[in-house]
Amino acid sequence: MKKVLTGGEMDRMPRWAFKMMAFMFNISDLFKSPDQRLRPFSLQKGQTVIDYGSGTGRFLKPAAELVGENGLVYAVDIHELAIESANQRIEKYKLKNVRPVLTDGKTVNIPSGSADVIYCLDMFHMVSEPVAFLKELNRLVKPGGTLYLEDGHQPRERTKEKVMSSGFWNIIAEDKSFITCNPISK
Repeated sequence: MKKVLTGGEMDRMPRWAFKMMAFMFNISDLFKSPDQRLRPFSLQKGQTVIDYGSGTGRFLKPAAELVGENGLVYAVDIHELAIESANQRIEKYKLKNVRPVLTDGKTVNIPSGSADVIYCLDMFHMVSEPVAFLKELNRLVKPGGTLYLEDGHQPRERTKEKVMSSGFWNIIAEDKSFITCNPISK
């Protein structure tokens, strides 16, 4: 049961678990605004950002506002409910600079070298093939771009082990919530 609730390397959670997660996030967002989680990423006007594992879309509006009308936010997720949620937020908040992208968990239909910043919040523990995943993120980021990777429901040492063994990223910083990585040249 714990694996189903925390998603341990299962790539895609069941529909009921996604709906339960959405309910819990809606409640927690009443007490702490999701935009606070984006502050450390220093998103700038005009940047292209990938919210990988966008889930309920709770970070899309603040990210879209931070990158401005000349920026772009890709909302990438493996779950069709996440894409539905992203589309609902786009319509509700009239977000003209957000593009939902459904992935198969292996490749993403976004041009290579597109992203200034990629952030993956509370989802890395679900990735069943971390080397392939990190390789794809390396393809998506611009040279000199940045990846912010949250541990999720796994120990920090496990996160670092996966990143270092991939050969695609250097860990340049870490704090209690996430690690910051720069791409290793392709």
